[in-house]
Amino acid sequence: MALTLTSCGGGDSAGGGDNATIRLVAADYGDSADNSSEKYWDELVDAFEAKNPGIRVNVEVHSWNDVDQRVADMVRSGDAPDMAQIGAYADYAAQGRLYSADELLSIPTQADFLPGLAQAGEVHRVQYGLPFASSTRVLFYNKTLFAKAGITAPPKTWAELQQDAQALKAAGAQTPYGLPLGPEEPQAETLNWMLSGGGGYTDNVGSYTFDSDANVKTFEWLRDELVAKGLTNPKPGSTNRKEVYAAFADGQVGMVNGHPTLMRMADAKNVQYGMAPLPGKDGTSAATTGVADWMMAFKQHGHREQVGKFLDFVYQRDNVLKFADQYDLLPVTTTASEAMRADKDNKHLWEFLDELHTAEFYPVSKLSWAPVVSKLKKSIGATVEKNGDPASVLGELERDAEATENSARTQD
Repeated sequence: MALTLTSCGGGDSAGGGDNATIRLVAADYGDSADNSSEKYWDELVDAFEAKNPGIRVNVEVHSWNDVDQRVADMVRSGDAPDMAQIGAYADYAAQGRLYSADELLSIPTQADFLPGLAQAGEVHRVQYGLPFASSTRVLFYNKTLFAKAGITAPPKTWAELQQDAQALKAAGAQTPYGLPLGPEEPQAETLNWMLSGGGGYTDNVGSYTFDSDANVKTFEWLRDELVAKGLTNPKPGSTNRKEVYAAFADGQVGMVNGHPTLMRMADAKNVQYGMAPLPGKDGTSAATTGVADWMMAFKQHGHREQVGKFLDFVYQRDNVLKFADQYDLLPVTTTASEAMRADKDNKHLWEFLDELHTAEFYPVSKLSWAPVVSKLKKSIGATVEKNGDPASVLGELERDAEATENSARTQD
């Protein structure tokens, strides 16, 4: 069900000036009516309209299950919202539908975005995607299970992770390492492991590298040294992140790569846990997975000036920090990040904040990414099956990705 926010303000206008109604379609980060994003936007819109009485802002809040499709339907029907806060922006940018960041934002606002996030919002070196919320991944470990297994510190290398998993198994842990490669969100776990093995989805010039030697060796190690030895959940290729997180929160999983939401789940069930950087092949991983959600502004109704004023307000430090605090997410601006680092009440997020500076994000600026990740979700789990062939699976993903990218470039 859509949650619609309507605050009082001036009349409509399709042009410039301070009199206009603008529309935002946004995703809901809450998991109940009590913490719905509707409340955040309601308060923010009220504050903005009090300072800008000629501009009225209408906000529709939809669940993550619906919001991307809802925006796509609006665009297809010829009535795009002025702004959308959703999961991807590149297709709309390639179609020439979006304002660029420098057409909308003041220089201080645009300069305040964390550099890695700003770069992830670029298509052809022009920023169209404005980062709205972000998160990173760290290794969660169950302190109670570690103590029972005689483990005194979290692993820093794959070899140590395997040794710890073996000790956990011997001590009776139901799942020594939680490996979710099922179709819900395997792209995060996949990238975590690729990065920790010296690989990744793309190289330094943005070309796909699914079947690189490093990636193939990473999944061969996972297959042979963790899954085949019974050190993970059964059938990782059909196990979703949601299931593994729930099992960790129930005290059944020794280690899992997780994002900030897992803290709240574990705290709710009094699980004693620790967090550490992701282990790598030969030492702590040089990078971790970063995930961002995006704000974008559509040109169709010509409200560039009013949208720009609103977004400058949205990205003020205290507003960014308030949203991040509310949902245990990471700020997307330098000023808000510094404020979070200085606040001891946010100490539980510092580990994730540290990882954000070296995080590698999905190649969301590539027009081919959406269909590519859709195929990855269906096939990556096969790499770690008993008779799985990582080279074959990753090779097929590489060929499909290259073909999809070449097709997207031809149409761009």
